[in-house]
Amino acid sequence: MTVQIKCFQEIITIGYRVYRSYELPWFRTLSWYFLICVNYFFYGETLADYFGALVQREEPLTFLSRYHRFISFALYLAGFCMFVLSLVKTHYRLQFYMFAWTHVTLLLVVTQSHLVIQNLFEGMIWFIVPISIVICNDIMAYLFGFFFGRTPLIKLSPKKTWEGFIGGFFSTVVFGFLLAYLLSQFQYFVCPVGYNSETNSFTVECEPSSIFELQKYTLPTALQNTLGWDTVQLYPFQIHSVFLSSFASLIGPFGGFFASGFKRAFKIKDFANTIPGHGGIMDRFDCQYLMATFVHVYIASFIRGPNPSKVLQQLLLLQPEQQLTIFHNLHSHLRERGLLPAQA
Repeated sequence: MTVQIKCFQEIITIGYRVYRSYELPWFRTLSWYFLICVNYFFYGETLADYFGALVQREEPLTFLSRYHRFISFALYLAGFCMFVLSLVKTHYRLQFYMFAWTHVTLLLVVTQSHLVIQNLFEGMIWFIVPISIVICNDIMAYLFGFFFGRTPLIKLSPKKTWEGFIGGFFSTVVFGFLLAYLLSQFQYFVCPVGYNSETNSFTVECEPSSIFELQKYTLPTALQNTLGWDTVQLYPFQIHSVFLSSFASLIGPFGGFFASGFKRAFKIKDFANTIPGHGGIMDRFDCQYLMATFVHVYIASFIRGPNPSKVLQQLLLLQPEQQLTIFHNLHSHLRERGLLPAQA
């Protein structure tokens, strides 16, 4: 949350300076108001989605959860109306520039930072590995470029070289593969965050999914002849880590190139001077946000399946009559499939 707020502040401040909008009525207030509204929406969705059992135990939270989207929309409408009322004849175009600037910033920073939280709830490993491989790629691309770099990669970043780009790719794939092997062994890293209603506490205990269990793989014939092994034992997550590392190395840097182009467009060296010698927080997270979005899409597309705990949470929200109807339908379905005896 702190990183997100700081990144938002850095980009909004650039807009204020570029468009000399310090004198616009309400605009600083409205920018932060919209940030609060969007965070209220996203964090409320997360709370209801992952901790439904906790929400149902608290009456105020139950009300807020039930009408969460309506409340969020009402809050946004209030800000929208305030913006319209703040329009000044001599500053129409400038005010709409800044309105668009705020909303694009919300999309790029707040939405993507929310996906970081979503990934974290899937298990610490989905948070640690992506962040680590992006950092590894930055470091190794710099080292390979420093010692072997000769060929410029892209005009937006004159110091980037093809040698650094390629060296960073192979180094990151190896690093991600080894890190995935290490973390897959620990339940603390692979289990999603959950809420235990019996102990009234958050837990990271589970039966690890199949992607975090060692499996035997047969090597291609060429590798068998080279290594002398017929099979190897790997965690399936290590194979997934290759795809994550490939994205971090081949596509992730374009987040940095985008940020470089943005700064060149407005003739600034860094987003801010929060970190001496490194610029602002946004300068450190330009690739991380893009990586978080990819990981979220990757999990949704290739990893996540039906979640029994979430289905149960939805069932508990129904009326008793509806719950009984579902129970009888499920009971009949299981008997027809032979999973329950006929007299059950």
